[in-house]
Amino acid sequence: MDNDNVMLQFDQLEQKVGNLITRCKSTENLNLELSAKVKRLEEELKKKVETENKNTEQKALIRSKVDNILAKLNHLNENKIE
Repeated sequence: MDNDNVMLQFDQLEQKVGNLITRCKSTENLNLELSAKVKRLEEELKKKVETENKNTEQKALIRSKVDNILAKLNHLNENKIE
């Protein structure tokens, strides 16, 4: 009976180790998936930041051109008044 008890404990231990190995593999796979997702999200964020910066530059350029046109119109209007 002692031998049977020892064998039962080894079987239980073997099963627990097998479960632990399965969990480790599952965790590794999940970690790989999450790492890939983080990389993809970082790339998306980088593209969005670049787009935002480009839009900000374009907005500043447009504002500058509009200001120049308004200045010319004001100057033209001032010359007509005099």
